[in-house]
Amino acid sequence: MPESQDIISQSIPSLTQFLGEEQARFPNIPTAIPIIIQAMATSARFISKAVVQSMIDKDVSFTESLNCSGDTQQKLDIVAQSFFLEALEATHEVCAVISEEADSVVPLRNKNARYIVALDPLDGSSNINVNSPIGTLFSIYQRISPSETPIQDADVLIPGKQQLAAGYMLYSTVNTLVYATIYGVHGFTYDPTVNQFFLTHPALRMPENGITYAINHSYLHTFPHYIQNYIAYCRRQELTSRYTGALVADFHRHLLEGGIYLYPPTYKRPKGKLRLMFECNVLAFIAEQAGGLATDGKQPILNIIPRHIHQCVPFYIGSKTMVKNLLNCVG
Repeated sequence: MPESQDIISQSIPSLTQFLGEEQARFPNIPTAIPIIIQAMATSARFISKAVVQSMIDKDVSFTESLNCSGDTQQKLDIVAQSFFLEALEATHEVCAVISEEADSVVPLRNKNARYIVALDPLDGSSNINVNSPIGTLFSIYQRISPSETPIQDADVLIPGKQQLAAGYMLYSTVNTLVYATIYGVHGFTYDPTVNQFFLTHPALRMPENGITYAINHSYLHTFPHYIQNYIAYCRRQELTSRYTGALVADFHRHLLEGGIYLYPPTYKRPKGKLRLMFECNVLAFIAEQAGGLATDGKQPILNIIPRHIHQCVPFYIGSKTMVKNLLNCVG
């Protein structure tokens, strides 16, 4: 490693160091939280390598199965879930996982553990074969039922405002990890030369306004009239459209630079497409801790009580001023 790079790495806290420091500053954070976040980060390194290897082996292929949301699964979706399940079980802090790629709750062998993780192992996996960004989303809940008993619906069907922490990994030009607790939002960048994440974006705050919006314009004619009116407003304001088809990547841009992401209901999907527990709650928690807003058009995302773990909702998230302007169009 060049000497200058070594000095830089030593002067910036690693994820491990920062989690320890934050635990010391805020003793109310359960000791399990940094352990779980560290396990997610470790798994992300392996997943990043697996994605690269799949490209080299030309094995970016689909399975013959669909997940519960009706999406065709790629092999890497299954591989990624396996990595995370193994890592989370090894923490001894997680008793169960709910995953976009699993039909129902996945119990782990840690019967005495008190925490449940909601997980989207590989968001945007259809982007892999064209080398576009992909991501992982996760959040942490505390179980309600007694230890050593089967997981109950009440343990998982709870509003997102009860999340203890939430985060995502973005696999792109560089690999990034962002996580949030009630004490703030922080971003880390992966340095492959030392195999660690380093704090590069401390105490993130989402700008109150922005100049970009993200929406799939190809469905414009199927959107509700209030969304069509809002898009017309964005165009009159000469806002820039930026849509990658990768939720994590689009949100990350808005977290750093301001903007709004929209996934409205359509005629074919009147309840929306994005999963409340695996995608919307995770990003809504991060956005609100960073000063942004997230709504389904009627209520804050974090107030919604899920009916089932794979529930979908309309989703609007981003800078506070832009989301409020959207809600004015909804009426």
